[in-house]
Amino acid sequence: MIDDKDTTHATPDPLLEQHLGALRAELAGMHAPRCVEKELMQAFARQFPKKRRWYQRLSLPQWGTAGALCSLTAVAALLALSPHRAVTVGTPVLGVDKGAAFIALDSLERIEQEPDTRVIEAELPRTALASIGVPVDPANASATVRAEMLLAADGQPLAVRLSDTE
Repeated sequence: MIDDKDTTHATPDPLLEQHLGALRAELAGMHAPRCVEKELMQAFARQFPKKRRWYQRLSLPQWGTAGALCSLTAVAALLALSPHRAVTVGTPVLGVDKGAAFIALDSLERIEQEPDTRVIEAELPRTALASIGVPVDPANASATVRAEMLLAADGQPLAVRLSDTE
């Protein structure tokens, strides 16, 4: 007796079973040539290509270009964000004349605003150079140095240019 709810153990149709058995027997003796499977697999691969991952979509030169751009960006960011070392001197240097520095003794704003300036030559003791930040050797501290002084209209020194420091 066949249960209506149980269809897994149902007896198959004998006529259908006879035809399926004949088909199985005929197919058991047939074998496809060796290259057919390979050709079928290639056709399947062409029709349904493998999905490439995101990093496989770029070629090697494209990866090289991307790496170079990232490196350049990183270097630019590091240069832009790095703290710049400020060079501070006791007094600001205005210019250089034949190797001798022109050193401001007063603020640059005051020097620029001074309408009537003049330059005079002077002999300065080397000990006076220490106060403006020039290194002085104790062995020849008593010697003098030729210098040019930039003076304001009232006679106050604004800047000094050392002509001879030897």
